[in-house]
Amino acid sequence: MVKQPISDPMKIICIGRNYLAHIAELDRDLPTEPLFFMKPDTALLPDGRAFPYPVFSEKVHYETELVLRICKRGSSISLDSAHEYYDAVTVGIDFTARDVQQRCIEKGHPWEKAKAFDYSAPVGEFKKISDLKNAQKISFGMKRNDQWAQQGNSADMIFGFDTIVSYVSRFVTLKEGDYIFTGTPQGVGEVHQGDLLELYLEDEKILKFEVK
Repeated sequence: MVKQPISDPMKIICIGRNYLAHIAELDRDLPTEPLFFMKPDTALLPDGRAFPYPVFSEKVHYETELVLRICKRGSSISLDSAHEYYDAVTVGIDFTARDVQQRCIEKGHPWEKAKAFDYSAPVGEFKKISDLKNAQKISFGMKRNDQWAQQGNSADMIFGFDTIVSYVSRFVTLKEGDYIFTGTPQGVGEVHQGDLLELYLEDEKILKFEVK
């Protein structure tokens, strides 16, 4: 396992609507190109810390996702060379204040405050892509209170890793140490204070934390 330091400035880029079943469960339109937004590095949850339920929301949802680690700087990256710009993968949660997000959407306002708040992006330890048995079919999931809440596989993505990296780099220069959350499968739902969340990459548990 590869531990990623978080002391250097970095970006967290998140892809939305990248699994068909998740689009259906939220009743959203099918995207024709990757949709992305960003979180600051303050969204990371320090190791060993519980996730503090935000006081401004009454409906926080988990969205379990594969997360790529960018390994070198690049912009306007070609699709053919995109695989050279990430070297490791893990699982993370894109926590979303769904009630806040809905109010923003209804008013036509940006909804960063529903997605980019402090500690809204916990991530597990990274594993090198080269160590995976099949980098084209990466299984992952999250257990909530010892019961599977979400399970997914990278093979079901609408836009794959290379497409995401190439597309995002057209607009935003990627730097070594940046993270890309690659979208969530179906099964998003609420978390509550007292919940125990466990993240899995393939068959390996890579992160465990409580909601407080």
